[in-house]
Order: sequence, then structure tokens, then C-alpha cells
Amino acid sequence: MTDAGRAAGTTAPALKRLHVITWGCQMNVYDSGRMADVLAPLGYAPVSEPEGADMVILNTCHIRDKAAEKVFSELGRLRKMRDAQDNRMILAVAGCVAQAEGKEILARAPYVDIVLGPQTYHRLPEMVARAARAGGAVIETDFPAEDKFDHLPEAAAPQGVTAFLTIQEGCDKFCSFCVVPYTRGAEQSRSAATVIAEARRMVAQGTAEISLLGQNVNAWRGTAPDGSTWGLARLLRELAAIPGLKRLRYTTSHPRDMDDDLIAAHGDLPALMPFLHLPVQSGSDRILAAMNRKHTADDYRAIVRRLREARPDLALSSDFIVGHPGETEADFEATMQLIRDVTFPMAYSFKYSPRPGTPAAGAPMQVPDDVAHRRLLTLQALLREQQDRFNANCVGLTIPVLFTNPGRDPGQIGGRTPWLQAVHVTGPQSLIGTEQPVLIEAAMTNSLAGRLLDHPSQERRSA
Repeated sequence: MTDAGRAAGTTAPALKRLHVITWGCQMNVYDSGRMADVLAPLGYAPVSEPEGADMVILNTCHIRDKAAEKVFSELGRLRKMRDAQDNRMILAVAGCVAQAEGKEILARAPYVDIVLGPQTYHRLPEMVARAARAGGAVIETDFPAEDKFDHLPEAAAPQGVTAFLTIQEGCDKFCSFCVVPYTRGAEQSRSAATVIAEARRMVAQGTAEISLLGQNVNAWRGTAPDGSTWGLARLLRELAAIPGLKRLRYTTSHPRDMDDDLIAAHGDLPALMPFLHLPVQSGSDRILAAMNRKHTADDYRAIVRRLREARPDLALSSDFIVGHPGETEADFEATMQLIRDVTFPMAYSFKYSPRPGTPAAGAPMQVPDDVAHRRLLTLQALLREQQDRFNANCVGLTIPVLFTNPGRDPGQIGGRTPWLQAVHVTGPQSLIGTEQPVLIEAAMTNSLAGRLLDHPSQERRSA
């Protein structure tokens, strides 16, 4: 205890062990870190295993099928651990499954102490106190009137060479297949000042690359320091000016929010990496309408064309859903044609899975699972072919690599290209955190291998 603490008659909180299990998107990863931050003043410190923990939080995702069943399975395992600890472990379920199915969680797992939605984790210290006092479950799944970001402490720990920064949450798009508007609520944007301040702290702690996060991150409309409203492009320009910040990215985007200023920023800002995750979901206008996407396949092609005019080396990632209710073979072929037209060196693809409460869940003409599975394999084969070709085209090029971690083998270090490809080279760990030119010598299935060069190449890759 410090002298000041003794003089005030206070004591530091006893150390307690906190284990957080995270499923889902990078926003959930960010949220898990912030939950640890808000619990730190209570004496909770993160541990890597649940055994012996004083509190375990399951931070859940509701996007994929059977998400809730995975939660109940994990809760059953944790209950046995808690029984072995004489019930000293606090069990909490957070995130989107908690938001969507909070009452069901308590009905099926009444031993859970806290259920909280993704908009309420700034209230965790209060919930822990209430659970201890009441000796029963605490549930917080209403959307609070206050913005949680206004009530969160500064991030406690350094974020690393690369870091995620949430700037926007929620969604107003209401795609027919998606639960996000119901679990994350309406679109909310953090103020520009708080985002810039957090980014500056990250860079001061050694972060060289920041990825801005949001359910619809390019829908960000934040209050500027002068009281006006900025769009994402203006925010990116301000962040790019932070000394020491080498790279910027943002995800996930919606085609309807890709405005002229943001497209121009891709050509104007060297720090904004030439890799963009821009989900399209389908290449069929009929299915896009059924999905309530409110754009056509040609709208998407036009956006991609303008982006590549602004930044010729831009590469794209996307999301694809096959087997959405009503999808025919012609609809599926339209998706395949869009993939051929645009090309995607990286993409995420899934079979449609009905999410309770979404319009598509009760739609007619559900696609048989075997048909959806066949289509998914066909689509993934084309995507794999494009990824392999993109990686193979990197062989022989000199590419700037941001080194982020030690490699798997002694004497190796690993990093990422501007297009998010993993790269490993032989080199000293002192280069971690720096960007170095690397001659790419080989392309594997999911990574590249190369060797360090003494001087940067002026060659710029055309994707």
C-alpha cells in the first residue's frame, strides 16, 4: 500500500482472478478487454484458464447457428468447476446471446449469476455488487439511455503492435438474416475526440496499426471537437496524422455507406491500407432484395470500380451467404459471377442459418441443407483459387511488412502485408513493431515466406 493509501485509511482490493471466454467478431474481442478494464478497480486480474478463477465471463456471439447451445455446453462445464470450488466462482454471460436469450439462459442455467447485454458492460462493477448482495441472478439486457463509452475507463494494458478500436456500434440496416439490430441496438457513434484520444494512447504504448471497428463502421457519424459532425473519412484523416501510427484499417463496412469522401480517402492516405472488407452477401439482385440489402450487384461492382480507381492496388474481402431462403441455381450462379468479376483474395462464406426473430427465419422456400452445402463447397473452391492466385502473384515482389510477433521457429519473426497476409522471415525480434521491406520468396496456403532487404523497394504492387 502507498503512503497516501495508509494516510487515507484505505486498502487496495484483494487480487481476484478473471477469465473471459470470447466467441465471435473482433468487436467481441475488444469488448472482452474493456470488461476486464472495468473490473480491474475491483481487484480482478485476467488469467488464462478458468480453473480456480473467481469470475468467468462468457462473451457470446449470436451470428452463427447453434450459438446458444455452445453457451449452455460451456456453462455445464464451468458449473462443475464452480462446484469443486464451493461455489466461489461468479459466472456471467455477456454479449449477443445474453441480449437475445437472457431469460432462457436463466431458465436453463439458474446457477448463472449475471446476464448482461453488449451495451451494459460498463455497469459490471455494480452488477457484481448486486449479485453478491442479493445472492441471486442479475440480468441487464435493456438498452441503456447513456452511451457506455462515456462511462468506460481508459484501456489498462498496452494493446500490442496491432490493435482494435471500436468507434461505432449497432445497425439500422435490418438485413433479413441478421440479429445484430436486435442484439446491439441502433447505430451509435463515439465522438471524434474520444476516438482520437484513445488512438493516441495506443500509439504512445507502441501500437503501430489500428483497425477501427463497428457493425457498420463506415456509418460512423461522430461529433467533432468544434461541435460539427464528421464522417469516417474525416476521422481517418485526423488519425493518419498521429505521429508513429503507421497503418489504419476499418471493418466491417456496408456498401450503402461507402460515400465519395471515404472512397477518395483510400487514394489520399498512404496509412490507410489497400485492403477493405466490404460484404456483399450475394450476387443476385433478387436475393439481395430478399435480404433487404438495398443495393444491387451492379451497385457493388460500381463501388469497387471507383475504389480501385482511387487506389489501384486495393484488394477486397467480403462475406457470402449461400442458401438464403428462395435462392435458386440461377441466383447462386449470379453470386459466382460477381466473385469472378471482382476477385477476392480473402472472404468469409457460410450456409444460411435461421436466426430466431429475423424475417428470413420464417420465410418460405427454405433451401435444403444438402443443396446449400454443395453450393458452399463450390463457392469456397472458387474463393480458394482466387486467394492462391493472389498470394502466388506476390512471389518476387518486395512488400512492406509490419512485424508483430515472434515466429514459430527459433530466429523467425512474423508480420502482415498491407493486404493482411501473414508473412514469416528469419530476423531479430528487435524488428517487432517496425515495418520492413521483404522480398517474397514463397506462397503457402495461408501465408507467405520471404527475406529481409536492406533498403525499401519503391515498387508498388498492383492488386
